[in-house]
This record gives sequence, structure tokens and C-alpha cells, in this order.
Amino acid sequence: MAKVYALLVGINEYRTAVRHGLADLRGCVADVADARAALEASAPGRVDARVLLNGEATARAVEEAIRGHLYRAEEGDTALLWFSGHGTEYAASTPQELLLEPTGRCQALVCADGPLPDKLLGALLDGAAAAGGRVVAVLDCCFSGGASREGYVPRSSRPLPHWRPTVGSRDLTGPDTAPRHLLLAASRLGQPSFERPVDDADGRTDPDGPAWSDDLPVRGVFSYSLARALRRAGPGTTARELLAEADAGVRRLVSGQQPVLFPADPGGLADQPLLSAALRGDLPREAPVSAHLLREGPQGWEVDCGRAHGLSGGPGTEFTAAGGPVRVTEVWTDRALVDPDGWIPDPGSVHAVTLSALALPPAAVVLAGDAAALPPSPLLREVADGSPEEAGAGLLFRVDVRGGRARVLRRDGSPYVPPLPLAGPADARRLVDCLTGLTHWHRLRDLSAGLSPLTGHVRVEVLPWEHQDGEPLRPDGNGEIVLAYEDGQEPLVAIRIRNSGPRPLWCVLVNLNDQFGAGSALFPGQFIGPGMTGYALDGAQVRMVLPASRPVRPGASVRDWLTLIVAEGELNTVPFHLTAWDPITNRWGTTANPLPEGLLRLAGAAPSPAGGRDMLPARPFAPGQWAASSVALRTVVPALPAGEDFTVRGG
Repeated sequence: MAKVYALLVGINEYRTAVRHGLADLRGCVADVADARAALEASAPGRVDARVLLNGEATARAVEEAIRGHLYRAEEGDTALLWFSGHGTEYAASTPQELLLEPTGRCQALVCADGPLPDKLLGALLDGAAAAGGRVVAVLDCCFSGGASREGYVPRSSRPLPHWRPTVGSRDLTGPDTAPRHLLLAASRLGQPSFERPVDDADGRTDPDGPAWSDDLPVRGVFSYSLARALRRAGPGTTARELLAEADAGVRRLVSGQQPVLFPADPGGLADQPLLSAALRGDLPREAPVSAHLLREGPQGWEVDCGRAHGLSGGPGTEFTAAGGPVRVTEVWTDRALVDPDGWIPDPGSVHAVTLSALALPPAAVVLAGDAAALPPSPLLREVADGSPEEAGAGLLFRVDVRGGRARVLRRDGSPYVPPLPLAGPADARRLVDCLTGLTHWHRLRDLSAGLSPLTGHVRVEVLPWEHQDGEPLRPDGNGEIVLAYEDGQEPLVAIRIRNSGPRPLWCVLVNLNDQFGAGSALFPGQFIGPGMTGYALDGAQVRMVLPASRPVRPGASVRDWLTLIVAEGELNTVPFHLTAWDPITNRWGTTANPLPEGLLRLAGAAPSPAGGRDMLPARPFAPGQWAASSVALRTVVPALPAGEDFTVRGG
């Protein structure tokens, strides 16, 4: 029987530090009691909990409890750390810290006797995954988005002089693998998290109302909201869905606190149940990840899709959930305000949605040859050959059907993909999937905010790995940075993101390739401080390798585009992922996860309530500014003089 090994840490009393100005808290012990009750309700008889409260929760005791208790989790089990207390941050000073902390600040949990650095905590939690268990950290403290509480009563602490944390092992070398644990954090880097009185009746205490009332219990707003979401969760509810509901709950209670989910890549740790799958009945998760979720925010119902995702407003734009359609009333940078049409969602609930209509479809399609009408899509509109609509279309596909094969062509007649079979309705649907995927890829590559005050504040720099102290590489006359193989060895580069503006900005780097794939693994979304630099892959080498389908021989090449999206607050990053088109199967991705939802799919059958939410902006009452720019790269294998040859080295 699958077990949940839970380590619950709650610290109200910081007696040794009160004389230095560190305030006690009121809601942390109650937070972990609520968390334990929620866990035991979700997994009755399966929770093995260890609790550390107040003075017993020293840094050493927490570390030993992680090793001694959470490391017991085996395959199918869940190891869960829930920390409720103060967090702190301090200036990064060593080269290793500056490499890994683009805000210029390091974070730590504040235990009863001092700090536990986030990088050390991350390494400990990754170690707990060694036996195959699912490892989750819930951190309700300030600055916890970096793996580390403030406000109505702040849960943060200035670093005391004798608290300078020792450098953990991962600070010295940088992360050598992807995180093996999932983080649900109360707030982003550099941001407070709050505790305050809450109304247990409905969780809708007015964020603009009185801060304190002796008639209401005090809780950390994140712990309170997440525990409520956990109690409401059904079988198979993913961590992404839970955080989406908790996020909306936090924003209904306070402003200026943004919960964080990390890592948030679609199909990964975030899209599994918070507790182990075996604990939830080992339910299958065959549905594709939904790119967007409907939830109840401070201004009413909203979908986490906005202008920075390519969404345009106007009458007729709508999404569809299992309960029915929702019509867009206003589009902001990161999200769209919506009105449910003909149905009333349960208060506080979360629903997967897919785009079902756009006021103006962004791609035009000309049908030629034996082509019949295609199934409808919100991203496509059919135009007549030679019409003004064709001439004025920004993105145009010419579909030429002959002999049961469809060719998808550019304006100049060159093919986008190999010819597709077109013999029945299933083939027609696959063709529309191809066209909508190509549309989404182009929208990502060409994303533009128009005139934005953030334009030019952040730039992407590409440098040869061996000359990182020199000048960044410059585009050639074609607007591309050209990188060449040398003696069969692929070029190695460093990619950095430099913020020259006056304030911190959130950045994500989307890598698109000429196989029409996209992803944000290089720099998946993080704040970069003013005058600071973020590094792709945490400063590791970026190998510019030709895809396996292209042998390394003279004349071979591949193209990549780096689209940098800069915003004042976090964006949902799931729509920035697109599995490359597979010319063998004529599909996007695999049959298990054929195509991300949201802007890529027509609403057909009602979607299942799958996960898909990432993060929201910090200021819920302001749309926020954003900007986008793109850098084109071309990796080539140069031609060799006659009679010469080379042997490929490396992978």
C-alpha cells in the first residue's frame, strides 16, 4: 500500500531571534495541523507524519528529518515536506551564487535557530527521490519561489549577521540534473507571503478589508488555500490543478503574493497527482495536458491566456470547458476575463478549457486541386485564391490536394511538411491539426507586443563557449547568427539574458526549431534583477547539434529561433511548448500526448479536467507590460576542400 511520508514543520516562535527584531508568527502551527488533516482526509490510513514545531525545528533537525523520514519513500510512495514559517534572502556574492541567482539574491528557510539555504534544501529533496518515490515540497514563507512569510503579518526576515549560510554543495557546481522534486511555493523570488485572519466559512475574506480580527483564526493564506484545494481534490487531481485553485484563493485573500509551481513543464512532475498515482487509485492520465485553465480570480472568472500568448480580443472570442462555453470580455497581458455562457461554475472551482473561437483567425488557407472544405478551426479561415484576403494575409497556407495527398505549401510553393494522406475524415482532422500547429509555431516565433516600454530592456546574447569574456556574436547579412561545426565537432555556446533596465523583469526563452517544435527548457521562466544576467541551462554548455535525422556532412544545416518574452509578472508557459512534427506518423508528438491544448486545438468533445496552469502576474489589478524579441540561429557543417574528410566526434 502506497504511503505518504510527510514532514510537517511549523514555527510560530523565533525566541532566539526576537531580540534582533525577528517577529513571532501566529498561524504556522495551525497551518501544519490543517495540512495534516487535509492529507489524512485525502489518504486515510496512509499518512506517516512527523511534525516539528517551534524550537524543535532547528536547521539540523529539519535536515535530519528529511534524511531519516522522507528518504523512506519508495516507488509509488510520496515524500512531502510542508514548511510554514519565516523565509529570508541575502545578497549573492560568490560567482557560483551569481550564476544561479539572476535576481542577485539567495533564499533560505528560517528554522528555529537560523537559515537552511534553498540550494541545500533542493539537494536534500532530490536525494529523497533516489528510491523512486514522488517528492513534493510545500513552502509557505517569503521568497519561497526560490525554494525557501510577510504582509498582514509578514513571514519574512532580514538576514542577521551571524546567519550567513554556508554554501551548499550544489552552489559550488550548479545543478547537474533536472529537479527531481516538485515545489509548490507561497510566493515568488523577492516577494512576501502573508498570514492573516481568514473566514473558514468560505475562504473569501475581503483582501481590501480590515487586516486583523480577533474573531477569525490566523492562517498562512497559501497553506490555507492549498489545504482547502486538497480537501476538494478528486481522484487524479494534478499538482498544477491544485496550485491553480490555491492561487485563485490566495489572490482573493491578499494582493501582491504570487504562488509558484516548479518545474512547470507540461507532462512532467506538475501534471501528476500531488500524491502518488498509486495512492489515487493508479488512475490513467492519458488525456493531453491542457494549456489553459478557467478559475475564479479577484475580478471574476478568468482564463490564463492573454496577449503574450497571442490571444486577440473582440466579440466572438471564446473558450469551452466541460460545463459549456465562456466568452472573453477583456484580454490582459497574462489572462482573459470571461463570462460563462449558459452555465454557472462552482465557486472556487478549476476547469480545463480549450480555445473554440477567435474574433479574427490568424491564418488564411487557400484550397487548391481536389481539396474539399476542411473541418473548422478557430485559428484558420479559408480565403479564395487570388483574393484581397489572400494578398493581405500575414500567414498563408496553400493546401493542394491531388491523388489523395495533401501538400501544405508556403506562398513561394515550397512545402512545410511532407505530403499528407487525405482519404477520409480522420485524415482531414490530422491536416487541420498540422495547420493549427504550424500557426501556433509561427505565432510564437513572430510574437510581438508592438510599441512597449519594456522593449530593449532585456537582450539575449550568444557567445562561443571558449570566448565568453568577448563580444556576443552578431547576425550576418541575413539576420542570422551562424555557428559552424569544426572537424566534425558541434559548436558549443553560452546563452545569457541580460537585464539592463531599472527593475526586475520576468523572462522566458522559447527555443523554436525548423522541425516546428518549441520549448522553454533553456530558460523556463525566472525574474532577472536590474543590471543582472540570467544564464540558459544555469550556465552550462549549449550544444548546437544537428537533429538525428540530418547526418553531419558538408552542407547540412539546422535553424533555431530564440524568442525572448519579457513581462512584469509571470505568464503561463505551457502554451510555449510544442512537440516537433513527426514526418513518419504525420502527427504532432505522440499518440499519448498528440498536441498541447489551448491555442492549438478546436473544441470538440468536452475536455477532461486535466492540468495546464503555470503562473500568474504579481499585481492582479494591473494588466502589466510585456515585450518580445527573437534571435535567429543557423548551425552549419561547412563544405570541405576537395579530398578532405572528417570524423564526427561527440553525440
